[in-house]
This record gives sequence, structure tokens and C-alpha cells, in this order.
Amino acid sequence: MSNFLRNMAAASAARAVVAKVTWTNGDLDKPAHPLRLGEFDLIAEIKDRSPAEGELAADAGPRAERAVIYARAGAAAISVLTEPERFAGQLAHLEEVVRAVAADKTPVMRKDFLVDTVQVLEAKAAGASGVLLITAMLHDDQLHSLLDCAFEHDLFVLLESFDEDDWQRSLKLLEVNRYREYAARSKFLLGINTRDLRTLAVDSDRLQRFGSMLPQGVTCVAESGQHSADDAARVAGWGYSTALVGTALMRAADPAVLIREMLTAGRAVA
Repeated sequence: MSNFLRNMAAASAARAVVAKVTWTNGDLDKPAHPLRLGEFDLIAEIKDRSPAEGELAADAGPRAERAVIYARAGAAAISVLTEPERFAGQLAHLEEVVRAVAADKTPVMRKDFLVDTVQVLEAKAAGASGVLLITAMLHDDQLHSLLDCAFEHDLFVLLESFDEDDWQRSLKLLEVNRYREYAARSKFLLGINTRDLRTLAVDSDRLQRFGSMLPQGVTCVAESGQHSADDAARVAGWGYSTALVGTALMRAADPAVLIREMLTAGRAVA
């Protein structure tokens, strides 16, 4: 790890130390809504700001209203940034979105720089149905521990990679029977991010390069850099069955239209 990702890991570890460590059974029994995935789907993201893109929420409207728009336009899940220092996120934002889409039973994912199982439990207690984990910032024991904690509490996991080393470590997990079974049930997703969070640099060709390495029978997610229907068609053509879209939706004048256009284009190719 270097620079940005190392700093995020250190800050996350400090947050974990002071996090609540005990919950009632009721806290951890909140429903986790399953992903209902087809040939091509979107995970729509809500985030107030981005270190690379700056302020995103100024003209985006209330989070709850935006979440409902995303869900009713056809998003398979909603991702919510909860990292406070560089993304202006809070667990309260996650809880707000969970409440807003509860009637639609739309799964909500906590997106953060998680390093400790207590943070997975925080997500569950806040009503999340899934969490994002980042391969590059977790050693093998951490990764297994966080995965097992998430699956034990019925959460799905999106495991994010930046480069081939990350990707090979992620693929190796599929050699473990229980993880392969979770992947077959769309509880364990593998993602490729075009932005390397170690440096914040974007490699626009990464998704295409990794297309030939995508495993069969696993939901593979194209992350970052998807802005249009043409982008959705392109990644679907490379073999990705889901795209995670954040900045483009936060800035869209009509995010529902963009979601529908991207879904239509991706499904025409898939």
C-alpha cells in the first residue's frame, strides 16, 4: 500500500478501535435483502464527495429521495460511502438510505475502507445488506475474517481489486468451497476498479484487459469510470455483469433516466 490507501487504512483502524463493540440480537437481526441479479445490473452509489472529483452532493438533493429514485429506476443495490475524512460519509447516511428503500427491499451496501470485523457488524446493525472490501489493504487472515463475518451475518460482499496481484489473490479465494458457493449465490462478488486507490490514478484500459480473466459463474463488477449507456454496453461486452456507478449518477440531471439507459444498453449486449 502507498499514500492514500495506507492513510485510509490507518484512519479506518483508528475508527474501529472506538467503534461500538456490543450489539443486541435485535441490532444484528435486521433483514439483509438479497441481490436480485439478471444479465446486467447496476449498483448505484450515493456519496457526498470524492477525493478525486471533489464535492458531489451540493446539487444532488436529499439522500433519501435519491435512494428511492435509484431503486425505482431499477438499481439492483445502492452503495453508500461512510468514510468520514475524505468522502464526508457517515454511518447515519447508510441508515438514512436503508430506511428510505426498506419498502422496496432494495439491498444497501456499506462502502468504506473496512479493516476490522467490528465494522462489518456496524454495517449489519445499521441495516446494510452488503459490504465492500478491498483486497490490497487486507492481509490474508484479515480478509478471511472479514469475509466470514459478513457471510455469517447474511451480508453480500463486493471484493475490490486494482491490479493483477490483487485479482489473483481474490480468485484464489474461489478455490475455497464455501466462498465458491457464496459466489454462485451472488453473495460474493468480485470487482475491478479502474481507479487505483493506492495512487488515485485511473487506468481506463484495465476493465478491458481483465475481461479475459473473469471467472465463469461469478458476478464480476466494473467499478469507476462508467458514465453513459455506451460505457455500460462496453463493459457488458467485456464480460462484466454489473457496473458500480457513482459520480455520473450524483451529477446527472435525471439519474433515473441514466440508470434506465445504462441498464438497457448493458442488457442488449449481455
